[in-house]
Amino acid sequence: MSIIEAVKRDVSLLNDEGAFAAMAERHRNELHVHCYRMLGSFHDAQDLVQETFLKAWRKRDTFQGRSAFRAWLYRIATNACLDFLARHPRRVLVPDGESPPPIAPAGHPQDLPWLQPFPDRLLEAAGPSQSEPDAVVVTKETIELAFLVAIQFLSPKQRAALILCDVMEWSAREAAELLGLTVPSVNGALRRARATIRARGAAVEARDEGLREPTPEERHLLDRYVEAGERGDARAIAALLRDDVRFSMPPEPGTYVGRDVVVQGWVDGGFGTERFGVFRSILTRANRLPAVACYLRRPGQAVFLPLAVDVLRIEQGAIAEITAFPLAAMLDAFGLPDRL
Repeated sequence: MSIIEAVKRDVSLLNDEGAFAAMAERHRNELHVHCYRMLGSFHDAQDLVQETFLKAWRKRDTFQGRSAFRAWLYRIATNACLDFLARHPRRVLVPDGESPPPIAPAGHPQDLPWLQPFPDRLLEAAGPSQSEPDAVVVTKETIELAFLVAIQFLSPKQRAALILCDVMEWSAREAAELLGLTVPSVNGALRRARATIRARGAAVEARDEGLREPTPEERHLLDRYVEAGERGDARAIAALLRDDVRFSMPPEPGTYVGRDVVVQGWVDGGFGTERFGVFRSILTRANRLPAVACYLRRPGQAVFLPLAVDVLRIEQGAIAEITAFPLAAMLDAFGLPDRL
């Protein structure tokens, strides 16, 4: 079907509530990813998608067929995110003077208390069908935590311009029309945004054509990580970490840097002792990275209850970064049980 034929079909179906809902629903997952990139929060993005559908239904008479229905939904979703950010200004946290010494510079996950992971199982359904003329691949670089963290340091309109032009591949003119800016203003915002992203070690240029499974070597490392955690063996986990490993636990402030510092922090917290409890874990994936869902059975408990999901970045055969998010609020998103 040509773009013109698709647009005519979309216009003809807009006033049929059932057809409208079905058309919108096809784009739910990819809009969720779009809003997640804008906001960094899985649940806030979920709410914004629902708000987008409600606004689209109320404003359906404004759809003139000058663009595809999907592009129209993206316009509404982007404006909904900008309105949300205007109503809920978010301050990046900088550790205070009482923080322990092994703190990383501002710009890491601990600075963003609203940051949440995005399960890979939902990414698999996020990209539009390749039969659609405006299909866009969900690239690894634009959903990894490094990008999500870096983009939160942009102003809302810089953020939107970068996502629309560099991720969605819209033209500067299209982005300017949506954002209420001039084309030179959008180009200027893009230059500043790209510089900020590069300065924080993230990227949007590279393309990744699919959800990659761990290599056999990575899978072996993950199995060893799980086994050592379930044994409460801090030394065995330490052997899997890079010397300069980073560990953070949003929304808790502080990033611990260095193998000895990270492991000692766990030991000081009781890891490996009878009073702390026993772990059981499930391998999963989030933000195109391997992850481990950790359940803990405290002394006196009969079951293992959700504790955290550790998102792991592996480099050169060792774990370079661990970002641990609260698991209980994310169980449904990951399709995980509420106890083991």
